[in-house]
Amino acid sequence: MIKHKKAQWPWHGLTALVLVGLAVSLYFATSMMAYEWHWNRVPQYFAYQAEEPQRAAAFGTVENVAEQGDMARVTLRGEDGDQQVLEVARNSLSLAKGDDVAEGDLIGVTRHWAAGPLAWGLWTTIWISLVSGVLGLVVGLFAGLCRLSSNPTLRDLSTVYVELVRGTPLLVQIFIFYFFIGTVLNLSREFAGVAALALFTGAYVAEIVRAGVQSIAKGQGEAARSLGLSAGQSMRHVVLPQAFKRVLPPLAGQFISLVKDTSLVSVIAITELTKSGREAITTSFSTFEIWFCVAGLYLVINLPLSHFASRLERRLAQSD
Repeated sequence: MIKHKKAQWPWHGLTALVLVGLAVSLYFATSMMAYEWHWNRVPQYFAYQAEEPQRAAAFGTVENVAEQGDMARVTLRGEDGDQQVLEVARNSLSLAKGDDVAEGDLIGVTRHWAAGPLAWGLWTTIWISLVSGVLGLVVGLFAGLCRLSSNPTLRDLSTVYVELVRGTPLLVQIFIFYFFIGTVLNLSREFAGVAALALFTGAYVAEIVRAGVQSIAKGQGEAARSLGLSAGQSMRHVVLPQAFKRVLPPLAGQFISLVKDTSLVSVIAITELTKSGREAITTSFSTFEIWFCVAGLYLVINLPLSHFASRLERRLAQSD
């Protein structure tokens, strides 16, 4: 009997229709608000042309001005005969040949592209997430294995760590780590923020690792031991590789949550993406535009991470 595959396009069409409906609803909801959208103010917070003033180093005169495209090459001759050559933007040139200049007079400006606050905030969020995630994975793997240890001290200490961290808010932990531990040990705010995030993530990773290892049949480890492997070798070469396949989805979810949790380090004056967005709002008065951009930037980080985890999960499943 031949099974006919059901057509999927009507369901995809329904999905597209629902998304279009949501977009239209959002449009009408925003049109009912007394709010003027100014998307033209947003690009400067990603990248802008910075101006660097060029000034005369001493008293003298403008000996020559040579224009080259959008730039102007200005030659100054000091009273002591020294020559100073400056290249400035042609439309910023404020002097002409033969003019007298004093020390510190503005000749013009040079312009170059520079990263805006949202771009810098995005970079800060990425490196904090990366460092905290790696450290959290290491801490969580160690704590998770300690939870399974036959040593009562290791098991009890790891249990206290996991329950203490999971039972208190991350915001409180950041405050305690920076204002108490950081003050005693003279830690920078960046170090304190990364350490708090790493310890917080490590507690959840520890439980994920523990559950993943316990989900593997005991016969796997016993078979490895019967082949002459030690307990450590059995765990490293037999149990953990199988457990990793099972814990990959919750690990990916935990790291995605970590990226969003980095917004809390703004309370200790770390200018990550969310804090950069708040600062941009105070100068642009474009509240919704900036918040939509901030949300989009978080998606830019998390969607590739989720996609990578899904692809890795499929590849590992093919090896079974």
